[in-house]
Amino acid sequence: FALIILCSVVGYVYFSVKATDWRTKYVREVNQADSSSSSRAIDSLLNYETVKYFNNEDYEANRYDTDLQKWEAARRKNRLSLFALNGGQASIIAIAMTSMMALAAYHVAKGEMTIGDFVLINAFTMQIFMPLNFLGFVYREIRGSLANIENLFNLLDKQATVPINEGADKLQVSRGKISFTNLEFSYLADRTIIQNISFDIEPGQKVAVVGESGSGKSTLVKLLFRFYDPSRGSISIDGQDISQVNQASLRQAIGIVPQDTVLFNDTILENIRYGRPDASDVEVQQAIDLAHLRNFISSLPDGHSTTVGERGLKLSGGEKQRVAIARTILKRPPILVFDEATSSLDSQSEQAILTALQEISQGHTSLVIAHRLSTIIDADKIVVLGEGKIIEQGCHSELLSIDGAYKKLWLSQQTPVTKQMQEGNIG
Repeated sequence: FALIILCSVVGYVYFSVKATDWRTKYVREVNQADSSSSSRAIDSLLNYETVKYFNNEDYEANRYDTDLQKWEAARRKNRLSLFALNGGQASIIAIAMTSMMALAAYHVAKGEMTIGDFVLINAFTMQIFMPLNFLGFVYREIRGSLANIENLFNLLDKQATVPINEGADKLQVSRGKISFTNLEFSYLADRTIIQNISFDIEPGQKVAVVGESGSGKSTLVKLLFRFYDPSRGSISIDGQDISQVNQASLRQAIGIVPQDTVLFNDTILENIRYGRPDASDVEVQQAIDLAHLRNFISSLPDGHSTTVGERGLKLSGGEKQRVAIARTILKRPPILVFDEATSSLDSQSEQAILTALQEISQGHTSLVIAHRLSTIIDADKIVVLGEGKIIEQGCHSELLSIDGAYKKLWLSQQTPVTKQMQEGNIG
């Protein structure tokens, strides 16, 4: 009897461990297939306009169908492996119980044991295997749950590229001077984006950075916000190295109007208030007026309470950009960054917004990333980048007097008539 119990317990534990380890891979496959199909559906729905532009509804439906088939196959394997595990455990217990009862019946038939002994052995065997079966169930569930949250554990194990130092001193902005010193940076080891860039933005100055696409203009903004740390060199604000200050205080001191404006699926009012959640309604209304949004909001049936949709899809590009400008105006930081802040505006709206930006930039240090040079002719200094290096810098008139990269960019953006007038071909 002891030998049967020992062999069955050892066999049960061994089978449970091995079978559970075996089926864990199917749990992972289900999780992966479920994540893939969900991502595919969300991606297709968020980008539904692109899908319709290219008439690819059937293509997206077929891709989603393929992902669902993979999920179905993975789910089937997962369920079958669970049945195999449960069936194996039940078989071991059944064989052990049958062996115990057969051996007890044999001894009763020979007169070596009584019926009471037979019942006692049956009760003891059940008392052994009931908790053992429960422990097998618990072990299986724990392993399955651990497999389900493996992605979470992997995420928790990841280290931030830029370490967060909560104990660092807060950034104190008194004047707003920004210094870029010998900056070098690359996203990939074999491709340097920024090479030995150095320039200063004096307090209250408006400095524009221009250049061809890929020259590193927007990367400077990411380094200023400390989304990345430079490979070499430093960025300082009022003499304080931004790598040595609290990140929250750094980003609190900088306001940005990004090129790609993303809004939350909330009302226009709350999207603007996001710039400073504790702002009063009066302050929000002032920001709306400065961003020239009043007429647009008044034309909406629900006014400020109009919901903008996922990522602001119910608004045009220019309307979203003006909401972003209002949000930054509401924040009122000492340092302002404009990354193509008027790229989605028509000429009339652009002039109105540029006037508003000039008003709110008074007394603020401003960094402007621009492609349209007509928007930065009033800048105190223009830095021209080329292949990650500074190739020219100076004010608008100084750079035009040099027959260099800036003048070529300026002429390329003028109309044919304007070009000819500047070249003296038209009186």
